[in-house]
Amino acid sequence: MKNIVLLCAQGMSTGMLMNKMRAAAKASGYECTISASSVSQAKTAAETADCILIGPQVRYELDNVRKQCPDLPVDVIDMVAYGRLDGVKVLAAAQKLMED
Repeated sequence: MKNIVLLCAQGMSTGMLMNKMRAAAKASGYECTISASSVSQAKTAAETADCILIGPQVRYELDNVRKQCPDLPVDVIDMVAYGRLDGVKVLAAAQKLMED
């Protein structure tokens, strides 16, 4: 089972997206865990993560998170998908990120 971690400034705005992604995963039968946290907790969140997605509002933290988590795939969530709370699209992006 894969563990997807979403990071944003406080972990709150990604919380709504997390719920949409969980619903998308359940609907498609994809077994995973999805959690949301603050970008300041990246190192701790990474301990159990298979990939990390960062909210577009904290994209400036991308290099910092990659340095803290060198063994994990890390990317920024597409701004349009984030704004629309498109759980299906963001889940697909996480799956692709873990494949690469």
